[in-house]
Amino acid sequence: YDLAGFCVGVVEADKLIDGSEIRVGDRIIGIASSGLHSNGFSLARRVLLDEGKLNPNQHIESFDQTIGLELLKPTKIYVKSILNVIKNFRIRGIVHITGGGFIDNIPRILPGACRAVIRTGSWPVLPIFELIQKTGNIDLMEMLRVFNMGIGMILIVAERDHAEILERLEKLGEKAYSIGIIEKRENDQPMVVFI
Repeated sequence: YDLAGFCVGVVEADKLIDGSEIRVGDRIIGIASSGLHSNGFSLARRVLLDEGKLNPNQHIESFDQTIGLELLKPTKIYVKSILNVIKNFRIRGIVHITGGGFIDNIPRILPGACRAVIRTGSWPVLPIFELIQKTGNIDLMEMLRVFNMGIGMILIVAERDHAEILERLEKLGEKAYSIGIIEKRENDQPMVVFI
């Protein structure tokens, strides 16, 4: 069965978060995902079930459950935490790391003179992604293009608000990490780089 849904909302123009306020020196905060978040299943299924010959009922110790249940984990919804944060802080950019992963989603909100520098290793990669990468012998850049790799939402914030927002997210029960910075981008540079 495939169940899909959507919602439509409105926002006042002066409260729109469209990335236009992003500046060099801003910090990038990543909020943990719960799993695949409904993206990358074609590749995950091919790698794990077809090529890897793993059974959906197979128990994997690092998941503490079966592969099938791990793949069926519901997508984490961030709305309550984000609404709480924007009551007290100006968020300059917000990115849902969905289909297209880091590589396709982040550039959509960046001003042309900016690039996002993401520090790989600054957050824990979920075991499901490690299993997919290892089983399929998949290059890290391809993993970052297809999957969220353990980060479901990104906030771009002023450096002065960075620590307080991380603290607020933690109090709200989120696992949040400082994962990068906004730097000046030269014309030929990619908009997202990984170090």
